[in-house]
Amino acid sequence: MLPRICIFLYCIFIALSSFSTTSSLLNLTLPHQYPNSEAVVQEVQRRVNVSISRRKMLSEQSQCLTGNPVDDCWRCDPNWVANRQRLADCAIGFGQGALGGKGGQIYVVTDSSDHDTANPTPGTLRHAVIQDVPLWIIFQSDMIIKLKHELIISSYKTIDGRGANVHITGHGCLTLQYISNVIIHSVHIYNCLPSGNAIIRSSPSHADWRGKSDGDGISIFGSRNIWIDHCALSHCTDGLIDATLGSTAITISNNYFSHHDKVMLLGHNDKYLADSGMQVTIAFNHFGEGLVQRMPRCRRGYIHVVNNDFAKWEMYAIGGSANPTINSQGNRYIAPADPNSKEVTKRVDTDEGEWAGWNWRTDGDIMVNGAFFVPSGEGLSTQYAKASSVAPRSAGLIDLLTMNAGVIGGPRDNGMSMSYGGGAATGETGGGGGGSSGRDDDYFGMIFGSGASPTKSFPSTIMLLSLLIILSLYIMTNHIGSLSLL
Repeated sequence: MLPRICIFLYCIFIALSSFSTTSSLLNLTLPHQYPNSEAVVQEVQRRVNVSISRRKMLSEQSQCLTGNPVDDCWRCDPNWVANRQRLADCAIGFGQGALGGKGGQIYVVTDSSDHDTANPTPGTLRHAVIQDVPLWIIFQSDMIIKLKHELIISSYKTIDGRGANVHITGHGCLTLQYISNVIIHSVHIYNCLPSGNAIIRSSPSHADWRGKSDGDGISIFGSRNIWIDHCALSHCTDGLIDATLGSTAITISNNYFSHHDKVMLLGHNDKYLADSGMQVTIAFNHFGEGLVQRMPRCRRGYIHVVNNDFAKWEMYAIGGSANPTINSQGNRYIAPADPNSKEVTKRVDTDEGEWAGWNWRTDGDIMVNGAFFVPSGEGLSTQYAKASSVAPRSAGLIDLLTMNAGVIGGPRDNGMSMSYGGGAATGETGGGGGGSSGRDDDYFGMIFGSGASPTKSFPSTIMLLSLLIILSLYIMTNHIGSLSLL
């Protein structure tokens, strides 16, 4: 009897192992993940519609209104400088909960130097971002900050470049690792190079040895409640923005991306299950000159791409693998002249038989110069089949919504005169790395989840597994009982 039970339990183990690789069994959530992605999407749409309607009604009285709900939230206040922290109430989408340094003191950066990464000088940006209290960081004047190594930012910080022309460049650039509630606003980030193998301070009480970084503009590892708004990013060695290792609740809005190969990576690798709970809103950005691919490139999770202007790409705009949900709404896609690069989408290293069920949607997108989006899964339904019938005035709305993308008051583009650190176009390779401390497998107590809609077989699968477990327990109990009678 006992050998039979062992064989039976082994079969259950094999069944569980096989099911664990499917998305249907991973419909759980990360901490701080929104339970209903579609509700967040609808709220973004509502806020855009409210801002556009308000602009139409009040345009004669208020010239500041653009219909962009983020900008209209704070720019119409003539006294915004005295009320900077109002910005923390203006985010939309999955990163809307990012508090940044709201409620904390104002920290004024007065020194652009970065001489000592182990013991930062007071008044420098590095000294500000490692403090263990909420801070709203602003800049005394225009400055170029040339980083010696990656800048490790702690929780509850806002880097607010409004009112100054702030450039961050050099080695490592910005790292957000296992932290929460950060806002990065109105700064230029470019020419970021790999660095590391050095002691870098991450808090007033802790400095640690850091391995070599990838040279990303902004690296987000295992972090949540992040908002990146009105920045200009270009010319980095690896990615402009990479979010990996179970990061979630992120909004990337109103930025100007240019002159780069691999623009944005969302997801560590295809097998990293924690990224199934990733939720990212990409809104009102301008994807401009010299871009090749990854706008973004997604692994797992739920990615809402809404009201962006994709002006240029060389290979593709949006790519993915490992069954991410991609909801593309109200974007303008302008295809390049190359007849082989007209497709907006790219399923990376995946057969059609596998990706045909992925939920990739196009809703109200504008396709220009032969661009086309290949939907799949639920995206094939009539609910999302409106891309080719959008009224021409929608293009004007894209111009309006993205007209201020980048750093407000400064050049939108970081300029072709800068050395290009992004390397040649090499196609799809590799995954999200980072100069972290070897913690790629650190799940820090996460429960894994899938951003994709569960398959229809999910309830029956759970019932089957439940019955198998109950049956095995019943047999074991009876067997143990029979042994006790012997």
